[in-house]
Amino acid sequence: MPPVSAVSVLQNHIASAIQTNGGWLPFDRFMELALYAPGLGYYANDLRKFGLFPTKDVETGSDFVTAPELTPLFGQTLAKQIAQALQQTQTTEIWEFGAGSGALALQLLNALEQLGQPVTRYTIVDLSGALRQRQIEALLIFGDKVRWVSELPDAMQGVVVGNEVLDAMPVKLLARVKGNWFERGVIVKSEHEFDWQDRTTELRPPLEVEGEHDYLTEIHPQAEAFMRTLAQKLSASERDGKGGGAAFFIDYGFPEAEYFHPQRHMGTVMCHQGHKADGDPLAQVGRKDITAHVNFTGVAVAAQDEGLATLGYTSQGRFLLNCGLHLALEDADLPNRANAMKLINEHEMGELFKVIGFCTGEPWDAIGFSAGDRTHTL
Repeated sequence: MPPVSAVSVLQNHIASAIQTNGGWLPFDRFMELALYAPGLGYYANDLRKFGLFPTKDVETGSDFVTAPELTPLFGQTLAKQIAQALQQTQTTEIWEFGAGSGALALQLLNALEQLGQPVTRYTIVDLSGALRQRQIEALLIFGDKVRWVSELPDAMQGVVVGNEVLDAMPVKLLARVKGNWFERGVIVKSEHEFDWQDRTTELRPPLEVEGEHDYLTEIHPQAEAFMRTLAQKLSASERDGKGGGAAFFIDYGFPEAEYFHPQRHMGTVMCHQGHKADGDPLAQVGRKDITAHVNFTGVAVAAQDEGLATLGYTSQGRFLLNCGLHLALEDADLPNRANAMKLINEHEMGELFKVIGFCTGEPWDAIGFSAGDRTHTL
């Protein structure tokens, strides 16, 4: 756990930002500071976020485990789709956003080498300096092939991958109370304590939510802006004749019609700490992760508006099976088989997590979406 003083400094920093903004801060700005304030936010401090299962001493464990930490079969299977995408785009570079512990990069590079697929450069874009050090240590064997950047070039080529990165992008909270819409923001309640406050707004969810009941939800301007920027840069590279591009994002979420279903009236914001989940992002600020489910329709529309074609959209379970995970299970040991089943079982990660793919130019038949494609639901 980060020192109490560091957490206090973060909370004071957020309180100062609230006061500077007239005593009220929109939730997306609060979430951005809580997660990414330089040297202070959750992803910028030295707290071990993920990569370990809980132990008797929770403080030495982590807050959550992502698919690459569950089993290397995840990255090995995803590598088959990445290899096809590199061939289709005639490129040899991979871009990973939010590389976490570096486990996925390690798995992809090893697997692509075994597949005989050339990779000349693996570029990691990550806002966390603490995680970057873990990534450097994990990927030392690949030398100069791996690089880290904090800014994107005007044009990008290659294959982009992001596992559980969109869910960590700040969201705005909208609340319908007694038939009226408000933007929900954060105020200072007392020293090191925050509280909610609603303000009237012209913002609305992209779909009208049926019913008259009170309703809390999120909109995702930052994730959609990210997708537009990424699409612009990939499209620019193709226009310049420097090669095409493709992108694959894996995350938990829903298409728009499911996201704004009348019964989903409590929103999707969730926090993770010590392998436990809670719904209060205003408590333990700086000590826990804050996430929201992805609106995959919004992501797809943003990408398409800037020239990318959708390759497919399906569940993680179906995607991994399409890429041959069932074949890899035949030679896997029991622990890896058990953990791989968590990736594809519908009651675990197989259904909640989705995969969406994009490309520049004309779409091609991506193996990950060869069966069970749900693009029509977006």
